[in-house]
Amino acid sequence: MRIFRHFDDVPATYLGAVVAIGNFDGVHRGHQALIAEARRLAEERKSALAVLAFEPHPAEFFRPRPDSIRLTPLRAKARLLAELGVDAMFALTFDESMAKRSAPDFVSDVLIKGLGLSGVVVGPDFEFGQGRGGNVSTLAYMGEMEGFSVTCFDMVTADKAGNAEKISSTRIRDSLKAAMPEDAARLLGRWWAVEARVEHGDARGRQMGFPTANMHLGHCLAPAFGVYAVRVTILENEKPVGRHDGVANFGIRPMYQIDVPLMEAHLFDFDGDLYGKHLSVELIAYIRPEAKFASLEALIAQIGADAQRAREILAVTPGTPALD
Repeated sequence: MRIFRHFDDVPATYLGAVVAIGNFDGVHRGHQALIAEARRLAEERKSALAVLAFEPHPAEFFRPRPDSIRLTPLRAKARLLAELGVDAMFALTFDESMAKRSAPDFVSDVLIKGLGLSGVVVGPDFEFGQGRGGNVSTLAYMGEMEGFSVTCFDMVTADKAGNAEKISSTRIRDSLKAAMPEDAARLLGRWWAVEARVEHGDARGRQMGFPTANMHLGHCLAPAFGVYAVRVTILENEKPVGRHDGVANFGIRPMYQIDVPLMEAHLFDFDGDLYGKHLSVELIAYIRPEAKFASLEALIAQIGADAQRAREILAVTPGTPALD
């Protein structure tokens, strides 16, 4: 998949594409279904399939905050979209100039002159242009005038009680903040993962008999603090080269009080050097909140119990989460 940070001078290969537009944070089941519809149209027309998203997320531009709301940073999002068969991703810069672009100008300058698209697929709540002045009706009208198709796709599923539910990135964020990774996984269609590079730590885990891979989340959502059963994939050049069950703590280490939350993952039955490696840590189940212990011995005993509990959970948890 090609990644473009601009909409000028697009190679001829991608002109006339069917383009799915949205932020696609999380690339959840609703996003996947919308992209599948765009792929169906692209195959009918024998055209390229593209996705248009913004970097940074518009919410980050308009309401900057110290903590990130992102479920999937650009690197992870691009890999997930490629796995869905997307040919090109237009990750356009969202800045003051883009924010001030009117809805008609966005269609004319970006979609028509820039991408030369043949069709657009969006969700029913899609809004665009300065002050969110454009919506699906606006887009459909301009598509009719300019000769490109507009498809409004909505995915509604049934929850466990049979009630209609809307899959959204907000619901997934709320589930992760509430220490419910299983609920997040059901909406995503896969286990949510933290992706980061392993950094050198203070080696306390190794001294206690539980060496850990230490990672700062960076520009990514911080889930609930606590201990998780995890599955860890080692990545090289975006390709998995190893996968291990494990247990991880995410938080500020109440006994040692670090300033920036840290993900510390202990991989079961692994003996190797992970420093500098890029890891994907899937959160499978929440075991307990962070706690401060009366002694180092008590902490070591609890880590051992957490590891055993994680092994038990992972032994009966499938690689793909249940969707209902």
